[in-house]
Amino acid sequence: MKFTIEQIKAEHQKVKSGADFPAYIQTIKNLGVSDYTVSVADGNTQYFDTENETVQTGRKYDHLTVSKNVNLDQFKTRLKIHQQGGTDYLTFCNDCAENGVEGWKMDLNEMTCTYFDTGGNEILVEQIPG
Repeated sequence: MKFTIEQIKAEHQKVKSGADFPAYIQTIKNLGVSDYTVSVADGNTQYFDTENETVQTGRKYDHLTVSKNVNLDQFKTRLKIHQQGGTDYLTFCNDCAENGVEGWKMDLNEMTCTYFDTGGNEILVEQIPG
């Protein structure tokens, strides 16, 4: 394992809004993170390196109930506001839960972010700004 959860947390603390996100992604990619998956229900994030070794953060906040019904249009609206710096991380996670987004997977090689529902179905794939 090339990186530690402490290194990742230190970098994540620098992210104040979605506008800070591209620099964060580049930094953790340089640390050796190949991809990671976030669970909206409790904020646990699991990071993988190129050898598929993994570390995770554990629960970050009180449990959120994720809606079984996906509201993609509303989610896209809330996502855009977040990406422009209009909401903090916890607000964004609440927006995800309300709109049926179970979590997301960040692929730092393909530079994509894939949002998925409670059934594990991909509902939106976006390019990560570089």
